Amino acid sequence: MVNQKESAQGASRKIAVLKLGTSTLTDGDGRIDRAFLADLAHQVNRVRASGWKVVIVSSGAVAAGLDEMSLPLVRPKDIPTVQAASSIGQRALSAAYDQVFSPYGIITSLVLLTRRDTADRNAYLHARDTFGRLLDFDVVPIVNENDTVSVEQIKFGDNDTLAALVACLVGADRVVILSDIDGLYTANPQKDLDARLIPHVERITPEIMAGASGAGSNVGSGGMITKLTAAQVLGAAGIPLVICHGRAQDAVIRALDPAPIGTLFSAAHKPHEITPRKLWIALGDSIRGRVVIDQGARFAIVEKGKSLLPVGIVSVEGDFSCEDVINVVDEDGFVVGRGLARLDSAQLRCQVCGEASFAEVAIHRDDLVLFE
Repeated sequence: MVNQKESAQGASRKIAVLKLGTSTLTDGDGRIDRAFLADLAHQVNRVRASGWKVVIVSSGAVAAGLDEMSLPLVRPKDIPTVQAASSIGQRALSAAYDQVFSPYGIITSLVLLTRRDTADRNAYLHARDTFGRLLDFDVVPIVNENDTVSVEQIKFGDNDTLAALVACLVGADRVVILSDIDGLYTANPQKDLDARLIPHVERITPEIMAGASGAGSNVGSGGMITKLTAAQVLGAAGIPLVICHGRAQDAVIRALDPAPIGTLFSAAHKPHEITPRKLWIALGDSIRGRVVIDQGARFAIVEKGKSLLPVGIVSVEGDFSCEDVINVVDEDGFVVGRGLARLDSAQLRCQVCGEASFAEVAIHRDDLVLFE
């Protein structure tokens, strides 16, 4: 029976978001590894006993669905098959989590999200309240993208970004990505024998982003680049991120230590106030385009906390509307921030070229999230 009293820890409770990728959840044959899940539940029970609340962002629904239907365990190319596999797999995956957590008296819940559930600010706030109440009830939410109905998420989405979004929703104290790699390396360790693990990263540089590799499993959709993008947003929110090998012994327990295994990403300082609205801008909607800015504009928005003006924009990329979310990129290709456009792409191009004047501000500072 659910304990409906408020958490005794109150505002001081520690919240961990654990993200499990498909390559971590599945065995060598591409099937959901029940033994791994059982060990995960054991570790979660131990960290909960030490004061952590836990939210799990889980991949694996498509893999579970393909297995249930006796189809080849390789991510299908056509959307309807992916959606069908996800629909069947969500049921199987949810049952598997319930089975391994129930011996510890832990209740799990299933939360399926799409960008439509977070792009609207009111829906975003309702989702935040729901997560808060689930944690008050001492439930372990199991979160996944709702691939059954969301074509865009299947095609472009990844659970690294979803984990960052959930972490911001619940006000997490740490995010742990349980991956099939030990952490971030100086080079691809599968190709470079001299590659070294980087234990701590305070700033994600263009060089680090350029060295990121792709997805690691036949049925997964993420890769190191999505993990680094999530780390950027979490750094702006002041939430540490750990990337570690999910199958290392006691990986969850060790990843929540003050000096964790793997790679710890932490911001040296919070550059400006990260309000719930700015977190929603950073993670709640898909990116519709981007603007490239010069060094003067970069200095103004990063060091002076100013709004982005059209005069500092070098070029406009993509087709977007007013109030769409766009990236702000410097001339080296580094994503400096993200914000809501005050003009559509056509108007902004005209203003940048000096052909017309529509507004003095391209992105207002109240609608701009900085990643450094």
